[in-house]
Amino acid sequence: MAHACCGPGYASPEAASKADREKLLYAIALYTGSGIEEPDYLATVDANPDSPTYSQVIHRLTMPYIGDELHHFGWNACSSCHDDASKSRRYLIIPGFRSSRIYIVDTAEPKAPKLHKVIEAEEIKAKTNLTAPHTVHCLANSQVMISMLGDSEGNGPGGFLLLDENFDIIGRWEHQADAMKYNYDFWYQPRHNVMVSSEWGAPKTFYPGFDLNDVQAGNYGKQIHFWDWHKHDIIQSFDLGEEGLIPLEVRFHHNPDSTHGYVGAALSSNIWHWHKPNGSWQVEKVVDVPAVELAGWPFPVPSLITDLLVSLDDRYLYFSNWLHGDIRQYDITDPTHPKLTGQVWCGGLLGKSGEVKGHKLVGGPQMLQLSLDGRRLYVTNSLFSTWDNQFYPDLAQTGSYLLQIDCDANKGGLEINENFYVDFGKEPSGPARAHEIRYPGGDSTSDIWI
Repeated sequence: MAHACCGPGYASPEAASKADREKLLYAIALYTGSGIEEPDYLATVDANPDSPTYSQVIHRLTMPYIGDELHHFGWNACSSCHDDASKSRRYLIIPGFRSSRIYIVDTAEPKAPKLHKVIEAEEIKAKTNLTAPHTVHCLANSQVMISMLGDSEGNGPGGFLLLDENFDIIGRWEHQADAMKYNYDFWYQPRHNVMVSSEWGAPKTFYPGFDLNDVQAGNYGKQIHFWDWHKHDIIQSFDLGEEGLIPLEVRFHHNPDSTHGYVGAALSSNIWHWHKPNGSWQVEKVVDVPAVELAGWPFPVPSLITDLLVSLDDRYLYFSNWLHGDIRQYDITDPTHPKLTGQVWCGGLLGKSGEVKGHKLVGGPQMLQLSLDGRRLYVTNSLFSTWDNQFYPDLAQTGSYLLQIDCDANKGGLEINENFYVDFGKEPSGPARAHEIRYPGGDSTSDIWI
């Protein structure tokens, strides 16, 4: 099993301490959709408990345009480039989910990143007919791959964009996407010659907000796709049906020999497990979160599983229930039978959470990031601007939180760290909403081993 020159060795606590030595976090913060006419930005957060600026934003890299909706982002290099000592995790690739611009950010000075390059939406459309960039993964050949959720008109199914090591557009990765109705997240496992992708919906469907009629009309996804990694073709698709509506984040085990992985179906509020036990892929539901009757709602409120991750040692699965308001930890030592080992409440519609440092937790837990040693789970509470405005209308006025959840990586268990609260409600240009989080040294959702 290869160790990475540009990232931590697989499941190595020793490497984790090195990767976390700077005690910094990067977080996307946005004004898009909030009524504040300011650009979105990349926030650098001090996560060093010995620092006088602990749990504060210490730098803001403001983008040059308004209305990008910065969303998910990733690195130019990760552990897949272990055999090339010239590569380093230096550049962040930050897409604008609404604008379809892609920003390249240089983190040579970790506390004060700088804008390196802008790839304009018009160039992407002209060369690939793609829009709505989402998930970013580095590849072993120095290229960067980005899932794109729409065509130039905002229709599905989208596809996958490739950038070269100079961040110039190569073209599209897939040969054809006919078997996909929609696109969203992806993760690859090269030792098994496979990539898995999931489906949200077409940008023109979800950009305006959530409409239950779109679900009934079949305008949201319910499939996951298995691709031949070398041939760039879909080899098998699974329709999860009404029990698997809107499958979002996909995660393989970090162990490159493993075929086990998980996807969270947001609207159906369950977790599905896949593996390849007898030469063919199998998919099964392994966790259900029941909907809850709530006054004022015409139907039982789903938990809405919106993010999940797997710890670096492949022992724990974490996921967030954005509407219910809890984060859960499951022991997946037996991958087909997850066992609940921890739960904390961080907002939500059910009214079960408290305060942190005098702050009422508004909104629901959404994006997650786990330290490489598996002991610190970070969470923000913004999902998508128009959906935020529908389900948590106060979030635009209060701004986001960034919390730290302390994890017992030995016996299991979760506890909110009462000393860590990043208040995005008091930013210089007004309340901002925070989304995805990354570590400068790599994290549990960016590294893939080959």
